[in-house]
Amino acid sequence: MRLHRLRITAFGPFGTTQDIDFDELSAAGLFLLHGPTGAGKTSVLDAVCYALYGSVPGPRQGSGQGATLRSDHARPDTRTEVRLELTVAGRRLEITRQPPWARPKKRGTGTTTDKAQSWLREYARGEAPDSGGTGAPGSGGPGGGGWKDLSRSHQEIGEEITQLLGMSKEQFCQVVLLPQGDFARFLRADAEARGKLLGRLFDTRRFAAVEQRLAEQRRAAEAQVREGDADLLADAHRMQQAAGAGSDG
Repeated sequence: MRLHRLRITAFGPFGTTQDIDFDELSAAGLFLLHGPTGAGKTSVLDAVCYALYGSVPGPRQGSGQGATLRSDHARPDTRTEVRLELTVAGRRLEITRQPPWARPKKRGTGTTTDKAQSWLREYARGEAPDSGGTGAPGSGGPGGGGWKDLSRSHQEIGEEITQLLGMSKEQFCQVVLLPQGDFARFLRADAEARGKLLGRLFDTRRFAAVEQRLAEQRRAAEAQVREGDADLLADAHRMQQAAGAGSDG
C-alpha cells in the first residue's frame, strides 16, 4: 500500500482544509511526522484509518463518532470530510468519507442531521473522467485516464478495502498504523496470535506449504525406516532360526 494524498476538512484540530502530499514527502525516502503536543500528528493517522475503515483507532471509535471527529474550530457550515488517494494491490483508489453532520437548517433555526457518506473511486487509465459522478469532489488523477465511481455503500467499501489490504482495522492499527500504546500490546500478544497476523501480513503461506511438505516427507521417510528395520529384524530372526535348525542336524 502506498499513500499519495490526504485531504482533511474540519477534522480533529484542523478547522479548515489541509492537504498532505505523501508523494512529495516520501520522494527522498523516509519522512518524519513531528510537532508539539496537540499539533495534530495523531489526527493525521486517525484520518488515514478513518478513510480506509470508516472509524478511528483506540477509544475514539465508540458511538457518537461524528461529533468526536469534528473539529471544534470549523465553521458551522463546513462539513467534516476525509479524502485519501492511495495505491493498493496495483489499483489507484480514492476514498472519501463524511461522518454524520448536525448542520444548520437552511430555513429557520436549529440543526438537522445529514447521514454519513462514503465514496470509492478507481483511477482507470485510458478512460475519460465520468461526467456524472457521485457529487464527491475528486482530486486530479496522475494523467492519461479518469476516475471511475465504484461504490457509495459503507459496507461494500469496507469489504473491498479489507480484502485488498488483507487486514482488519484492528490488525492495521496494530501493525501498520502503530498508534500510541498499541504496538506494545502487539508485542505482548502470545506467539500464536502474532504468528497468525504476521503470516497473513507477509504472505508466508508458501513457506508454510514447504514446511508441511517437508514434514510429510520426514514422516514418509520415518515410516520407510521403520519398515526397513522390521524387515531386517524379520530376516535376522529367520536366519537365526535357520542357523539353529542346521546346528540341530
